[in-house]
Amino acid sequence: MDPTYWPLVWLGFTAVIILDPFPPLFKHSRYWLVSRIGRLLLPGFHRVEFTDFWMGDQFCSLVFSLSNLSLSVCAYATGFNEDWRRCGSASKLWPVAFLLAQLPLLIRLIQSIRRYMDSGLLTHLINGGKYGSGIISYLFYFLWRHQGGGGHGSVFALWCLCNTAYSVYASSWDLLMDWSLLQSHAKHVLLRNELLYSDYIPLYYCAIVVNVLVRFIWLIYIPTQGPDFYVRSFIAGLLEVGRRTLWNFYRLENEHLGNVDQYRVTREVPLPYSLDDIGHDIDDDDDTQD
Repeated sequence: MDPTYWPLVWLGFTAVIILDPFPPLFKHSRYWLVSRIGRLLLPGFHRVEFTDFWMGDQFCSLVFSLSNLSLSVCAYATGFNEDWRRCGSASKLWPVAFLLAQLPLLIRLIQSIRRYMDSGLLTHLINGGKYGSGIISYLFYFLWRHQGGGGHGSVFALWCLCNTAYSVYASSWDLLMDWSLLQSHAKHVLLRNELLYSDYIPLYYCAIVVNVLVRFIWLIYIPTQGPDFYVRSFIAGLLEVGRRTLWNFYRLENEHLGNVDQYRVTREVPLPYSLDDIGHDIDDDDDTQD
């Protein structure tokens, strides 16, 4: 069997499992995933819930896979001949690859605008600016790759400038907003007062460093010497998936703590008075009656 058919077999097998109408293999979970992806593809038409923007953030880490869909289709169409590399960023299809790559960012931008319209909180617009800056940085990246990716002209300079701004923007939002870390007067230095993973405090500092480093993984594309561009892209995509996995632990932790603080999730709600004071008042009443 031609090895080029194996990716198609795997994709077909995955589609059959997800769309399987029979109860085995967690039908409810599979159909929940399909329905959430469907909601994700219609941003702005419904109120944005936690699962909507959380799912959108997961897809933001799949830029490598999405941008290569057009490359895969082109390669299969040409029969994987010696010119298959022409299907990449240097081909006339680069706008398609760019549109696919920025689609998750565009969805999150629209979701942020919708959340601002529903709540009036400026924080959502600031968050939307992060995704807008990401779209601009990817635009200059694809333009630079379309020109050959080896030059250091004006497009390269704009890509470096925009990507640096986006990486700083995104890293700051990750740490300050999504994880609520780097609090100056926290009980744990540069973390926060409440930590669910209190037995693994050093891992918080490791996560901070790893998150920032991977946000700047685009720097591996700059050297003209070294591994092939496609190898670098694969490494960057793999590291981004790992970063997102790490990000999920601390993002969900912060979401849970926020729900607890606002009594959306709690085991008991503190009363606005002390039971001890009530006990003293009852005793005083009994003494008065005696």
